[in-house]
Amino acid sequence: MSQDVYIVGVHTTIFARREATSLKDLTREAYVGVLEDAQLGDGRDIEAAWFGNCLADHWGQTLIRGNVCFVPLVREGLFPGRAPIINVEGGCATGSLALAGAAKEIRAGDADLTLAIGVEKLYDSTNSAAMLAAFSGGLDQLDPAEWKQHYARLAAEIGTVFAPAPGRTIAMDTYALQAKLHMQRYGTTAAQIAFGAAKNHNYGALNPKAQYRFTTTADDVLADRPVTSPLTRSMCAPIGDGAAAALLCSKRFLASMPVAVQRRAVKIRALVLTGGKYRSVDEPGLTRTAADRAYKMSGVSPRDVDLAEVHDATSFCEIYQAEMLRFCEVGAGGAFVASGATAPGGEVPINTSGGLVSKGHPIGATGVSQCYELVTQLRGEAGERQVDGATIALQENGGGIIGLEEAVAAVAIYERV
Repeated sequence: MSQDVYIVGVHTTIFARREATSLKDLTREAYVGVLEDAQLGDGRDIEAAWFGNCLADHWGQTLIRGNVCFVPLVREGLFPGRAPIINVEGGCATGSLALAGAAKEIRAGDADLTLAIGVEKLYDSTNSAAMLAAFSGGLDQLDPAEWKQHYARLAAEIGTVFAPAPGRTIAMDTYALQAKLHMQRYGTTAAQIAFGAAKNHNYGALNPKAQYRFTTTADDVLADRPVTSPLTRSMCAPIGDGAAAALLCSKRFLASMPVAVQRRAVKIRALVLTGGKYRSVDEPGLTRTAADRAYKMSGVSPRDVDLAEVHDATSFCEIYQAEMLRFCEVGAGGAFVASGATAPGGEVPINTSGGLVSKGHPIGATGVSQCYELVTQLRGEAGERQVDGATIALQENGGGIIGLEEAVAAVAIYERV
């Protein structure tokens, strides 16, 4: 019989261009912070850590990344020296894979307390071109002709071209193509994408951990520097550094903790992973499958969700994911977002953290940082961006690229206990 899983501690660093901060520094900051949030003096009871990272090889650490980053913490007695550290990577969904691994150990009854942590450094002022090029690893580099031909054919069908260029990650070109397809099929507009972007930047202005903390308007978003049509800079997630962590436990372990900790615990009702494929333009994406499974597993319906964090690597993604998560009908995402349904006070506020476009997107940390935001909201501790009375929250996080969708996606549903 599977065990219930609870989140008893969360922490995120500030996301920013933190050039003087190392991967080990970021790991320490997130780890010490999550221990403090869970009111634990040390991590002696942690039975396993799931460490998410994508691009430590850029900094010279190609293997055993988490093990190396935890060496100082083990030496200081903050983390048990014989507890395994499992390294995971799944592109931009890496943090969610760490959460899934940590949760499955508890659900299976193999552990009572586990750690999920995501750590990433993406800003390199000395070699930014190499860092941008590293993102191409999120596509098939064993047979690149396949996806190049795939995108060229899709672009030609709608009268445009697929033309990646220096100065941006190739992911921006794939998202732009998806947006153009949606615009042609359903009448989605750049103004609707801009409305969602402005909404998230305005949320981010209220988040002290966000990389960008400024307010803006849809008109300003549209007038910002073009990246690749129809996307402007304000519609795209920035390069930055950061880390986030979560402590997960069984019901048995939760009962042994102080009442104050128990009162702030959040239950994981569902956490589902799905895999990507080369799909047709008429087929729903992999997040639809993940969401449907998560709704079934949790007994929650889309109408029960009080708020959500979705993977807006570009602001078009919020429109598309609102459809895949069944918050609105397919094709209606642009109008849904522009109506204010995902804004403060709306039907389902989305990306109260500011989303990836404002909060930032250190890719290995993103999934766990989404968890941090939703747990903070469900605890009623989100300050000016708090969603009143929130009890059910949903997280969607995708990583890698296969055709018109991600290589892997995660949908989690959390509940205030």
